[in-house]
Amino acid sequence: MPDSSIDRNAVGRIKAAAALMLGWLALLWALEAVDSTTGALDTYGLSPRDLGELRDVIPMAFLHHGFDHLMANSVPLLVLGFLAALSGIGRFLRVVLTIMVVGGLGVWLTAADNSVTAGASGVVFGLLGYLLVRGFVNRSMVDIVVGVLVLVMYGSALWGVLPTNPTVSWQGHLFGLIGGVVAAFMFRRPKREIAAGAVGY
Repeated sequence: MPDSSIDRNAVGRIKAAAALMLGWLALLWALEAVDSTTGALDTYGLSPRDLGELRDVIPMAFLHHGFDHLMANSVPLLVLGFLAALSGIGRFLRVVLTIMVVGGLGVWLTAADNSVTAGASGVVFGLLGYLLVRGFVNRSMVDIVVGVLVLVMYGSALWGVLPTNPTVSWQGHLFGLIGGVVAAFMFRRPKREIAAGAVGY
């Protein structure tokens, strides 16, 4: 008979990952509702090469330029975030923080003058990069399969790292992707954890 404790752990991970991502999306939509009615959060978008703007490296990932912008990011953030969070909430939060910092600093250094960048797309690209390489870093067949499925679903989005649309922050996409790859190496799972099939929070 299957080990009921393993089943409970799996269900617990699924519930925790789902709750985290649904809560995150709810927060993003609430923030956009506030901003669309008051404009009070616009100042937290990121402008490049201004030392005072470094404080906005993290907040900019929670803001959007309108509901259409937020809608475009919501589904991929939910799907990719859920898949990444299944490996443990603690590790997931460290991965996302790394993506935000690397992506935000990249935007701050390279974005066009007088631009204001905001949005979760850098995190989306970061999670995409993380999931694509995580399996090879961890030498985990399950994670490799997940990465292949993610590539099939969202691989075409990788074109977004190229400067093809002046209204889209390709810098955020590119450096977010780099942040995700960096995070995969920084937070690789210990060999003993992979061998045991364990997932830590």
